[in-house]
Amino acid sequence: MSEMAWFTLVSTVAAAVAIALGALGPAIAMGRAIAQALDALARQPEAERSITRTLFIGLAMIESLAIYVLVIVLIILFRNPLLEYLVK
Repeated sequence: MSEMAWFTLVSTVAAAVAIALGALGPAIAMGRAIAQALDALARQPEAERSITRTLFIGLAMIESLAIYVLVIVLIILFRNPLLEYLVK
C-alpha cells in the first residue's frame, strides 16, 4: 500500500474511534442527567419548572460536546491539515 492509502486508512479509523468515543461520553452523561432529573421530580414535584429548565440547559451543553466531536471528525476526514505534508 502506498503512503497515501495508509494515511487515509489511519485517518478513517481515527475518525471512527473519535466519533464512537465522542458519542459515548455525552450519551452516558445525558442518561445520568435525565435519571437524576426524574429522581428530583419524584422527590419534589413542586420544583418541576426549575428542574426541567436546568435539565434542558444541561442537556444542550452535553449535546454540544458531541457536535464538537462531529465537527473535528469531519475536518479529519475531508480537510485533513496533515495531508499537505504527505502530498508533495
